[in-house]
Amino acid sequence: MKRGRSILGAWFLDPSVVFLNHGSFGACPRVVLEAQSAIRERMERRPVQFLVDELPVLLGAQISRLAQLVGASSERMVFVENATQAVNAVVRSLALAPGDELLTTSHVYGAVRQTLRFVAERSGAVVVVAQVPFPATDPGAALASLAACMNERTRLVVVDHLTSPTALVLPVEQVVALCRARGVPVLVDGAHAPGHLPLALDALGADWYTGNAHKWLFAPKGCAFLYARAGAPAVHPTVISHGYGTTFQEEFHWVGTKDPSAWLALGAALDFVDAHGGAPVIAAGNHQMVREASALIEAELGLTPTAPWSMRGAMATFAHPAGGPATLARAKELHDALAAVGVEVPVFPFADRVWFRISAQLYNERADYERLVEALKRSA
Repeated sequence: MKRGRSILGAWFLDPSVVFLNHGSFGACPRVVLEAQSAIRERMERRPVQFLVDELPVLLGAQISRLAQLVGASSERMVFVENATQAVNAVVRSLALAPGDELLTTSHVYGAVRQTLRFVAERSGAVVVVAQVPFPATDPGAALASLAACMNERTRLVVVDHLTSPTALVLPVEQVVALCRARGVPVLVDGAHAPGHLPLALDALGADWYTGNAHKWLFAPKGCAFLYARAGAPAVHPTVISHGYGTTFQEEFHWVGTKDPSAWLALGAALDFVDAHGGAPVIAAGNHQMVREASALIEAELGLTPTAPWSMRGAMATFAHPAGGPATLARAKELHDALAAVGVEVPVFPFADRVWFRISAQLYNERADYERLVEALKRSA
């Protein structure tokens, strides 16, 4: 399997920039965008026929293929535009009362934290945050912290499969089992998981699971899914339209006129994945690249690992060697300094430090991380 600069031309990525941030928004290959463009042209030739007659069949085919990849029953899955939209659909569908508790961790994605806050403020519910140590040494710490915070008032647990800021793989299987044992519904935010981590959603048993296909599966931006296990409490899209009160898929797949081409181009993205060895092979290569890059960063900059390898995938987070106050302003300053020399990595405050996070994807090679190290040395 080819990797690195030799295949960078398969994307529209600027070759003058070392792109080490596949995790934030992904990067869509040219061939997938070409397929999306062809879908748009097909739609515009006969808009009514396409949207009324053809679209439900086309969506069903795409859902079936995605469901097979993530180990799910296809009728339990719907397309959404991103994981944040799916989280909103679930949380805003709950009937909450004053004093009810919504439980998550200190590593929750910022948009999800805001969603929980929004719903709590309007219902009188309370957001409870289980503190999970970082740097991490034991995957059981997240489970223990969540267990200690659960009680008879807990109405929902929201847990990341792979945390966005800290790049930790959390023990979602054990978290789901704990929630099921205590009769508490659980939503897994797997925004980074499809194409990154192995998934078997029916076997996992979470009430709801959401993941993005536009990150590690190379789909166009705006392609994600929401899974609901059989028997889970009913959820509705944040936009109510003609499908209300019908089926799960009909309700979510028609929320008014929109461009469905990102969803329908998923097949082209999965073809691209298959052409490069399949999701498990790509994920294993990305993981190995991040291991090698992490060893380089730690040796050259004197940084320490922030998690055992059992808790890391194709991303890793490190303390920024320049330090400074843990503020958004400081993080932006450090990010912009790297961007100015052609290195793109996310830099952010978390707890009491400023951190940077690396990703690995097919188009990355060792020289990319060597360039990052040199840029960090200059900024330290």
